[in-house]
Amino acid sequence: MDNARKEWLLNTAIALALFAVPLWALLADEPFIITTATRIAILAIAAVGLNIALGLGGMVSFGHALYLGIGGYVAGIAAHHAFSGTTVLGLPGTNQMLPIWAIAMILSGTIAGIVGALSIRTSGIFFIMITLAFAQMGFFFTLSWPAYGGEDGLPIFVRNQFPGLNTARPWEFFLLSYGVLLAALAIFAMLRAARFGAALMAIRQNPDRAAAVGISPFGIKLVAFILSGMITGLAGAMMADLTRFVSPAMMAWTMSGELIVIIILGGVGRLFGPVAGAAILVCFEVLFGGLTEHWKLWLGLVLLAVVLFARGGLIGLLAGRAQHG
Repeated sequence: MDNARKEWLLNTAIALALFAVPLWALLADEPFIITTATRIAILAIAAVGLNIALGLGGMVSFGHALYLGIGGYVAGIAAHHAFSGTTVLGLPGTNQMLPIWAIAMILSGTIAGIVGALSIRTSGIFFIMITLAFAQMGFFFTLSWPAYGGEDGLPIFVRNQFPGLNTARPWEFFLLSYGVLLAALAIFAMLRAARFGAALMAIRQNPDRAAAVGISPFGIKLVAFILSGMITGLAGAMMADLTRFVSPAMMAWTMSGELIVIIILGGVGRLFGPVAGAAILVCFEVLFGGLTEHWKLWLGLVLLAVVLFARGGLIGLLAGRAQHG
């Protein structure tokens, strides 16, 4: 069996497992497991966004938590004003997910366009530091934003609504998150298979050669960076609804680091790498977090082993080293 088929089967198994475990939890009346699976799905959505920039474009963004936080604050602020009956910028708040998601993606994409336009002109450590600097600016801005909780954060008293679903029920909110995850994965797969994805990967491998054959490295990378920020911003809005709380911690550099760790654990550029990586991270936290406060030490050892011995992440280790099957 070739590596591409192995990876396809592995991806299918991961998708089925992520659906089957919370389905079992529903039948067994274990809402915590359903909520844990939902968190895995939403973190995976955020990582799918970063995987467009990092996995396809080779852009090591250490500030993607900025877009996660933007999405979270859009959801939190909209719900806050809907609950209190007040307006923001002259507009009423809303507790409907669809307009919240649209605003979160537009705002995240706009900010990603500004950040990308400045950072893509650089490379290496300079790119990393510029993206980190913008995320820290967002972090300290929200930290000193008393109108929306400042460092104490902003609660969402009632989870926002989606047409046809009761999002207060863990299973229905999981189904929504799972569906969005599959849509995000489909977008990633289409981008990778399209001429745009081929151009993006060519730029990652050799930007000078790509420019010589008429490909615009700056324009292609900027579009990829904007799409990346939009998907991560959507995940931020969903994460805020999951936790019913948003705080500056969503924009902290540690959150950006977690997203990168998720991709490395699962496999950089792999279709289901973000899903596998998110599952590993959350399972470590749930299984070992209750045993010791130093559970991240063990996760760090696993990450070190992946970097040294499984450069393709979990997906690459199990499916073979075929390039992004």
